[in-house]
Amino acid sequence: MSLSPAPPAPPPAGSTDPATDAADLRGFGYEPELRRSIGSYASFAAGFSFVSILTTVFQLFAFGFSFGGPAFFWTWPLVFAGQFMVALNFAELAARYPLSGCIYQWSRRLSNAMVGWFAGWVMIIAQVATVAAAAIALQVVLPSIWSGFQLVGDDPSLTSTSGATNAVILGSILIALTTLVNVIGVRLMAIVNSTGVTLEIIGVVAVVVLLMFNVERGPGVVFDTGGTGTGLAYVGPFLVSALMAAYVVVGFDSAGELSEETRDPRHTAPRTILRALAASGIGGGLMLLAALMAAPSLTDGRLATEGLPYVLTSRLGETGGRILLIDVAIAIAVCTLAIQTAGSRMIFSMARDGVLPFSGALRRVSPRTGTPALPALVVGVGAIAVLLVNIGQAALFTAITSVCIVMLYIAYALVTVPLLVRRLSGWPKGEEAASTERGGGLFALGRFGIVVNVLAVLYGIGMILNLGWPRQEVYDPEGSHWYLHYFSLLFVGGALLVGGLAYLRYRTRALSLHPPRLPIATAVAEGETA
Repeated sequence: MSLSPAPPAPPPAGSTDPATDAADLRGFGYEPELRRSIGSYASFAAGFSFVSILTTVFQLFAFGFSFGGPAFFWTWPLVFAGQFMVALNFAELAARYPLSGCIYQWSRRLSNAMVGWFAGWVMIIAQVATVAAAAIALQVVLPSIWSGFQLVGDDPSLTSTSGATNAVILGSILIALTTLVNVIGVRLMAIVNSTGVTLEIIGVVAVVVLLMFNVERGPGVVFDTGGTGTGLAYVGPFLVSALMAAYVVVGFDSAGELSEETRDPRHTAPRTILRALAASGIGGGLMLLAALMAAPSLTDGRLATEGLPYVLTSRLGETGGRILLIDVAIAIAVCTLAIQTAGSRMIFSMARDGVLPFSGALRRVSPRTGTPALPALVVGVGAIAVLLVNIGQAALFTAITSVCIVMLYIAYALVTVPLLVRRLSGWPKGEEAASTERGGGLFALGRFGIVVNVLAVLYGIGMILNLGWPRQEVYDPEGSHWYLHYFSLLFVGGALLVGGLAYLRYRTRALSLHPPRLPIATAVAEGETA
């Protein structure tokens, strides 16, 4: 379905009728096919579960501490502040373009067909790899809960042959289950996701409160570099440890990915994007602080290798620690589900425009479930294929999962950079003429828009360089494979090369879409067409 050359009019003030959402979507040239069954909390849950601090902080705490010592804590508020600048820009766009596959849709409307296509392509690759990265985290948790989850061998370490193999088995089972949930329908996905997020929030609060009752030291611990350097000599270790926070604080845009399945999306999506990120930022920061204050020791080496599970089981005992680890396992499951859902909507959105291979099949929506089933299968199969690399090649898998975050940041930059260019030419003048489904004004940064956008762009470019810099200690700690050292550059370059060849195949179709270059509000206010 190609886009209509004229941008849609905003919905009538005060209307929250589902028919209004459908008419709004038709204004973009798309027939409503997905089912609008997601409310405000489920929309929030989509973004919160993608970030999933209970999954990723548990998984990556040891990484950050090992490089930066306790003072690595300060990377969290810095990354959170940078990503919040990005999220504020995304919130503006979510109010104006409530469409599935939002990164792709926003980018091509702000820039052109080629930039938008590459934003979507990069995002798909990143999301598939991130599904695998989330699913493999089960290996960090389940064998600690019960040894029976170690189905292969007796060494649960991800770096061992038996641990890596077992991780693939557990991760593949989880991905098969999340694929089934996605195929059944968005309503079931929303129920599972919302329930899991509620349990995750309870778990985060429990971790913080219980650890605070077992503190060993005061909050001043966050100024201790742990012998990793002082003054300017600490800059290098600090930047490496910042990758932990950078790996975690992504995916808050998922509320935008589900816009076509969300009720009152112009009102709901911008708010839930910001709420999901804010809740993740506050909760994650408190977890890091509580863990550093409650750790039995900062110098015995266990915190740098075992991370938060070590702190929990040491302070709360085996039973209490295992109960919280069960909650972590639930968080991992809903995190995997949320990422896969977002990835499937990106594929559906691009296929609907006919710019992907097998678009005819990928764009099909089941009339019974109202869900694009094949994209969910594609993401699931792709993620399992990525998981298989972990068998005998744990270092390669670690490199792939690291690079997928670089790809996410690149995709974000393909939105924020074109948006800044548009702002400098007056975007979004006339927005006061538009309203949300409920008659309120569209979310807007107003006179702060350019400043916030500049900060988002500077942060994004800086973090892309930091994430992608070919550091041996990140990509090839054992120094065994030269290509791993430069894996970030090779992977990103290869992905863009393959993407370039694919784009040439669909270039004519992409250019024929003629997306409106003006925001909805401007077009409505001035009566312009693209």
